[in-house]
Amino acid sequence: MTITESPESLTSLSDNNSNLRRRRSGGAKAVEDVIESDSSSAVEASSSSDDVTGDVGDGKFSDGNEIQEEQNEKVENEEQRKETETTPLKYVYRASAPAHRRIKESPLSSAAIFKQSHAGLLNLCIVVLIAVNSRLIIENLMKYGLLIGSGFWFSSTSLRDWPLLLCCLTLPIFPLAAFLVEKLVQKKYMTERVVVTLHIIITTAAILYPVLVILRCDSAFLAGVTLMLFACVVWMKLVSYAHTSYDMRQLAKSVDKGEHSDVNYSYDVNFKSLAYFMVAPTLCYQLSYPRTACIRKGWLARQLIKLVIFTGFMGFIIEQYINPIVQNSQHPLKGDLLYAIERVLRLSLPNLYVWLCMFYCLFHLWLNILGELLRFGDREFYKDWWNAKTIDEYWRLWNMPVHKWMVRHIYFPCLRNGIPKGVAMLISFFVSAVFHELCIAVPCRLFKFWAFFGIMFQIPLVILTNFLQNKFKSSNVGNMTFWCFFCILGQPMCVLLYYHDVMNRKGTAS
Repeated sequence: MTITESPESLTSLSDNNSNLRRRRSGGAKAVEDVIESDSSSAVEASSSSDDVTGDVGDGKFSDGNEIQEEQNEKVENEEQRKETETTPLKYVYRASAPAHRRIKESPLSSAAIFKQSHAGLLNLCIVVLIAVNSRLIIENLMKYGLLIGSGFWFSSTSLRDWPLLLCCLTLPIFPLAAFLVEKLVQKKYMTERVVVTLHIIITTAAILYPVLVILRCDSAFLAGVTLMLFACVVWMKLVSYAHTSYDMRQLAKSVDKGEHSDVNYSYDVNFKSLAYFMVAPTLCYQLSYPRTACIRKGWLARQLIKLVIFTGFMGFIIEQYINPIVQNSQHPLKGDLLYAIERVLRLSLPNLYVWLCMFYCLFHLWLNILGELLRFGDREFYKDWWNAKTIDEYWRLWNMPVHKWMVRHIYFPCLRNGIPKGVAMLISFFVSAVFHELCIAVPCRLFKFWAFFGIMFQIPLVILTNFLQNKFKSSNVGNMTFWCFFCILGQPMCVLLYYHDVMNRKGTAS
């Protein structure tokens, strides 16, 4: 949008530039016999000043006042630099020269704080974090000693998890069954109603099979969580495959009837496409994906090394810091309130480190490694969720594969069927809450629905953070509110609740 500058502002800017040029020209004449090149420098500086003034006068910027101030400052700095370089020292910064030439804000004032670089403050925060965490490390080692034993990476209890490994290896049976169903319907051996029924049976069996295996076997918590995450991914991929194939069949039928004749909706049941989709770092099925030209072997090796390092660091924090805190704490809902708050706050910092390591290992390292091996081109597995101003913005940014799946197969299908936006969002959170509960409660063999209620509690938090953002009109308020709920009131409380419920269940069983 073009902004026309006021005559007064242009006149003032021209006068300032003229005065500066006259001062420099005077200094240049005073030393004309000493330095002959001063006149050419003055001409160059004058031409650059005129160009800047002309740009502002033409109204080429969206915000005239801010751009005018920036151009004034640039012109003044350029003039001072030219004068210093070309004028002898006895003519520079005389006592009679003005030291204050324009209106300026303090660097930390609200009008200028975002125009400054805060790299030094960021370095200060890093130094403070290192100092604080170094003290905590020394205090923890003095109190508990080194808790990482020989069974940290592998122990005899892992041998009992072989049924879970067999279950994981047999899960590809369900995508194969879905492919056979699609192949039969392509040859018109069954009706759409039968196809939908078979897909419902296949997807339900794909999620119930691992649940039954975990509940019947005395497996470790980590092995159970890994299997449930893998099963949930397979379930979501099967839903996407069935839904996309159904939609492609409907579009192909509409083309056959003469509708959308100008668009090519080819429908082909291809086993190679399904096999690639089942291992690709995406949850949304399509016949082809953007592909990279080659595999970067050196880059891939560096990512693998990072994955090993950060996974070990995450396990170290869990064993050395989180386990002692939760073992020495009481149930947060059955003890002193202040004590529960102190435990949650103490747990919040190592829990945040573990969560950030998990995010970096899973979404940045592992998915990129998988994408590199498969030459998968779309690597936008996350966006800048750390800048989220509201809770719903965070859920849209932090896990892009799940977000795209939710939008494609839950949210917009609900809207197309006449369901209001609020109800569609409620259904999306409900589906997410169910799978969060399955991934945690099944490996713990404990159904207290803490994870389910934790996800459903996000809905009032969405309303609250949207209200705060609209009321204060500040990204800082919304972002700080998000981090407060995310780091302090959310995950540490769930960790304590599940830990103590598991301990109480074991105590009752013994």
